[in-house]
Amino acid sequence: MKNTQLVCSLFSATLALFVVSCSRQEPAAVTTAVDPAAPSQGQSTIADNESQKDIVKVAIGSPAHTTLVAAVKAAELVDVLANSGPFTVFAPTNAAFDKLPAGTVANLLKPANKEALRNVLQYHVAVAVFRPEMLKDGLVLEMANGDKVKFAVQNGKIVLNGSATVVGTVSASNGIVHVIDGVLLPPAAN
Repeated sequence: MKNTQLVCSLFSATLALFVVSCSRQEPAAVTTAVDPAAPSQGQSTIADNESQKDIVKVAIGSPAHTTLVAAVKAAELVDVLANSGPFTVFAPTNAAFDKLPAGTVANLLKPANKEALRNVLQYHVAVAVFRPEMLKDGLVLEMANGDKVKFAVQNGKIVLNGSATVVGTVSASNGIVHVIDGVLLPPAAN
């Protein structure tokens, strides 16, 4: 009984000392300067060299995807694709963009064609993670732009809409990137 009383007295004294010492400290002033004229910055501006790269950083780090990166920037989709996702991106290589008719990429990159560019890029994104083993023959996925992509497995390779083949896969912190050798063009609007 005496031990219990002693422990309770010591605890009470320690707690009282803690409360007194905390109440004597001046609260630190917190000021945050916000410039209302400054442009807002999204998730893509966060510097983090420790974590796994997000989809945007994976693309930026790939010399084979400079055209895709330029298109994502022109369409102002960088922050969208840097967000938590999860996303599956079918990422055409520079060589895939080179297969398009001459002038197609330059035309899409014009500011006046931003909505058309966004439509093309969103046709390469699914809002979920689809690993290679999930991309089965006959699968049809609805993409971020609302149109559908059909998958086939031919000679052990995953083919999208009969025109682009998955040639590699890279995991990202917010999803997965499947590198493809062709650009997917959305179906013409009815």
